[in-house]
Amino acid sequence: MADYHRGEMDIQEQASTFHAFNLMTKWGSLALASFLTALVLWFCTSAGFLGGLIAAVVVAVAGFFLLKEKPQQH
Repeated sequence: MADYHRGEMDIQEQASTFHAFNLMTKWGSLALASFLTALVLWFCTSAGFLGGLIAAVVVAVAGFFLLKEKPQQH
């Protein structure tokens, strides 16, 4: 059995998987928030379909600009 040496293992695959999971969680949450905003306003208020759609688009656009990846500074 090989001896374990801390810090010698290549973790590129784990880092890539973690990054992909974080991206899917972030953008999936934004999509779900926009969709639920549209449905709640459409069916539970007097805003109707158009009011719900407009609010969902506003949430999606604002979320996009708030959640997009910032350039890395070195």
